[in-house]
Amino acid sequence: MLAHMTISNFAIVKTLQFELKPGMTTITGETGAGKSIAIDALGLCLGDRAEASMVRPNEDKAEISAAFLLANNQAARRWLEDNELSDGEECILRRVITKEGRSRGFINGSPVPASQQKALGQLLINIHGQHAHQQLMRPEYQQQMLDQYAGHHLLINRTRSAYQRWRQAHNELKRLTQSRDENEAQKQLLQYQVKELDELALGEEEFSEIEEEHKRLSNSGELAISSQTALSMLYDNDDGNALQLLQLACQQVNNLGEYDSNLNAIPQMLEEAIIQVQEASQELRSYLDNLDMDPHRLIYLEERLAKIMAMARKHYVMPAELYQKHHDLLKELENLDCSDERLEDMAANVESLRQQCIEAAEKLSKSRQRYAKELDQKITESMHMLSMEHGEFEIALTSDPDRMLSPLGYDSINFLVSTNPGQPLQPLGKVASGGELSRISLAIQVITAQKVETPSLIFDEVDVGISGPTAAIVGKMLRKLGKSTQVMCVTHLPQVAGCGHQQMFVAKKTTDGQTETQMRPLSTDDRIAELARLLGGSEITERTLANAKELLVAA
Repeated sequence: MLAHMTISNFAIVKTLQFELKPGMTTITGETGAGKSIAIDALGLCLGDRAEASMVRPNEDKAEISAAFLLANNQAARRWLEDNELSDGEECILRRVITKEGRSRGFINGSPVPASQQKALGQLLINIHGQHAHQQLMRPEYQQQMLDQYAGHHLLINRTRSAYQRWRQAHNELKRLTQSRDENEAQKQLLQYQVKELDELALGEEEFSEIEEEHKRLSNSGELAISSQTALSMLYDNDDGNALQLLQLACQQVNNLGEYDSNLNAIPQMLEEAIIQVQEASQELRSYLDNLDMDPHRLIYLEERLAKIMAMARKHYVMPAELYQKHHDLLKELENLDCSDERLEDMAANVESLRQQCIEAAEKLSKSRQRYAKELDQKITESMHMLSMEHGEFEIALTSDPDRMLSPLGYDSINFLVSTNPGQPLQPLGKVASGGELSRISLAIQVITAQKVETPSLIFDEVDVGISGPTAAIVGKMLRKLGKSTQVMCVTHLPQVAGCGHQQMFVAKKTTDGQTETQMRPLSTDDRIAELARLLGGSEITERTLANAKELLVAA
């Protein structure tokens, strides 16, 4: 429940603090005193849009805080814990608005965006405004009222989730179907490209192998001459070669170790060199014997390289990347080849998801039909109590899964009413007068409020257009509601004000050219005086005071 509010420099409020109690609290005051200012300020703590004009003139900022007790509000406590904003059994919402129009929101001292304040606010308090009867004309608001009464949060969430899955799959199928012609053109291009690459039949390492072989064949003459010259210098030249010189040198130093031990290692080194020269000569001879100098092979390699280079340029890749490009195009073509089968599978999946959505919407629709009948009876009874003895109320549901499927199901909801005998049921706005509409709206709000899980309810002048005995009944309805829920009611009717468990008075005063709104709780004597003012206007007589006492006693 809402326990305490502090308002500073908001509109015509300089400073305002007040505490609220359980039960029904009525708020009264003179016209123009600002009875709804506290509710407007509370709306900011609940995430409403902030504007620079809300800041009191000549002040730098406005600040509003609202303290809620959470002892019996498990949903709000769970939300705070999930968002790591919990601070025990109390929750404080605060909003600061600067004169430039910037605002900051806080939950238990932690800065948060307005969206989080709004999300939490829905679990803390429910505000029924004075223009609710105008909203009641809108089909979407009528549906919201029915769903709120029936507690359809889970069913709506399931239907919305199923609808979103279906629409996402449906849109993807539509996109792929529309692009099928483009895919066909792409498919033909890929088939042509793959066919060219298939005919080229390039191996994975073929380009590097051909490149190396081509380099060898194109330089085979120089390779043969240089290899033959080296072989002659090492071994074949009878007039002198490296092998002979090494052998002579080895003979010269072979016995010198007897005279100087420092020369002992040299003969072994020369013998190893002789072996290396002999092996190198054998390798050169073998290389020359096997050296391929086939000019036809060279021509083939040059032609093959030219084809590979031309194909690589065509596909804007390096020749070494052409093999991978071929495989990438094959994979892309394979994906396009299976697109028709994929479209068929997707279409079947879309239909399956649609059926799931319809099944969820059907459960929601059946529940709406059941609760609509229950609400029909209760609102009709309330209409009879509110001086519409022959009134009849009915919620008409039209269901069409094929044409009306949406995140909220497939129902169209319309509130129908008849206020006079023999009059057929017609849409609410067509047959109800202003006063009747106000009474019907109030009946709907009071009845649906009984099913709302939020522990605090505010009714902001929802009794406009109601008077006399009807007003007394409205007051008793709200007082009864206040036994189980904290109710705050801004009213101008003494019959409603007198039904409150407690009463607040709003007054406006002007000091030094500055206007300020104040609000204070009323004692029993003060309440009698205020009720007498509401009953008799500016002239308070013994009779109006007696009537005021009777109102309190009757409540």
